[in-house]
Amino acid sequence: MKLGVSSYSLWQAVQKGELDLVGVVGKVAELGGEHVEIVPLGLDLTANPELVERVRNRAAEAGIEISNYAIGANFAGLDDEAFAREIDRVKREVDVAAALGVKLMRHDVANSADTSIRQFMADLPRLVEACRAIADYAKPLGITTSIENHGYYVQASDRVQAIVHEVARDNFRTTLDIGNFVCVDEHPLVGVRNNAKLASIVHVKDFYIRSAESDPGEGWFRSANGAYLRGAIAGQGDLDTRGALRIVKESGFDGYLSIEFEGMEPCLQATKIALDNTRRFWNEIQ
Repeated sequence: MKLGVSSYSLWQAVQKGELDLVGVVGKVAELGGEHVEIVPLGLDLTANPELVERVRNRAAEAGIEISNYAIGANFAGLDDEAFAREIDRVKREVDVAAALGVKLMRHDVANSADTSIRQFMADLPRLVEACRAIADYAKPLGITTSIENHGYYVQASDRVQAIVHEVARDNFRTTLDIGNFVCVDEHPLVGVRNNAKLASIVHVKDFYIRSAESDPGEGWFRSANGAYLRGAIAGQGDLDTRGALRIVKESGFDGYLSIEFEGMEPCLQATKIALDNTRRFWNEIQ
């Protein structure tokens, strides 16, 4: 196992102008991460090969790996022309992943205001077609692509499984976020157990959870069924982070664990605590 950090965890510092993407890579190494996952929020790396090279060089200088490249995408509700354009765009992002030297890449698959199972089943063939095309493009580059359990529409473990199994490519899996299942009110340990053997990389995330009647105020968002959620430091929230990691470890997973912090605490301190907690939990699991 290699423990590292998603650059998304330090987005708070980037927004404040304290770090840029290259700086994030160095900071992850300072915090004790063994790898960094690149999430290019606000950046188009397809148009900036110089920045791609700088990020790769900074990781090499800092002695850490670049584990995964994660981007947004949406293949639902598009006409044929827009659908083809979106596939081509994501293929260009696969080229960025190759330039970064990563062997893993996560792309989103769908957004929809209608998150019903009826709409999901209607969209499923198109989603599978797109994921197959991208995985097939990535395979000669030695890259495994994946989708994550997030975004409400494709967040429950069975919907992720449906896509992964229908795509049926050995280089297409899931980025497994151990916390995100609560956003669609699925018990996180159930979701993790369902999908652990399909994981290419694992996000370690925690949440505070309050009832739909509690209305705790600023900083919270709502689950699909109305519960209040707020990002927490891994190991300090209401989720059974240790139990989720036990399931992951017992599944035989021995790849990248990536801290993904999205809470209100100062992000550098929060990420360091999350790293320390996750490392301790993992090592204590027999």
